[in-house]
Amino acid sequence: MNNPCVAHRGWSGRAPENTMAAFRMALEAPDVAWIELDVQLSKDAVPVVIHDYNLRRTTNGRGEVRDWTAAELASLDAGSWFSSKYKGESIPTLDDVLRESAGRAKLNIELKTDGIRYPHIEEKVLERVYEHGRMDDVVLTSFHLGTLQRLRKLSDHVRIGLILDGWRNTLLHELRELKSDFLSIGYTKLNPARMALLNEAGIQTMAWTVNDKRNMRKVAALDPALLICTNYPDRYREVVSESGSKPISRRMLENSKNWFRFKPNK
Repeated sequence: MNNPCVAHRGWSGRAPENTMAAFRMALEAPDVAWIELDVQLSKDAVPVVIHDYNLRRTTNGRGEVRDWTAAELASLDAGSWFSSKYKGESIPTLDDVLRESAGRAKLNIELKTDGIRYPHIEEKVLERVYEHGRMDDVVLTSFHLGTLQRLRKLSDHVRIGLILDGWRNTLLHELRELKSDFLSIGYTKLNPARMALLNEAGIQTMAWTVNDKRNMRKVAALDPALLICTNYPDRYREVVSESGSKPISRRMLENSKNWFRFKPNK
């Protein structure tokens, strides 16, 4: 087993998801090659990092993210729901994560939109990624096909990927039409035949979210290059250790011929 590890919403099994505490914990682990995070827009159109449209589950705020300014969101407590140890942990901006992770990890940035919310999220996220010079080591993903189509119209070079919790026969055609080489898919929807099709098409695949060691072993056995997205990078490390393999380090990933690099056309 040498599958690259992706920390889902940061090291979210040990720190509150999508907070700088969870991201820093993941960044301190040399075998976490990628970090996955979720981005929405504040009322004043600032990209902020949070999963749910509603603030209730992971903060002490109420209502929807889009109804609060970035400054108001930053004042909320996004850590106490997880543990009193993280009281006062705030909702970060995308700028915060791009700055902190530069040179340390690849980012899978999910744009949280249903096609109605955040009509300009694509431009705002691209702007921040360009500003931080991160076009070579991020992929922008979404469940919403229209969001990916818009991203592709805005940039020929940005790396984009579809998120699915299923499989459909048109999938490879859709990815080709998008000029996409990345798929984020629920791990239970993968099997050897589907992995063969994806590999033949040159699609890098991330399996989410694999949190128990038994399933981690099964998923890893499908393909050594399959990205394993998990809330528990420590369990990934244990499985790697049991297999006798070495985990994919960030330096190894940088040198991998399987990593696709793009140049921005600003």
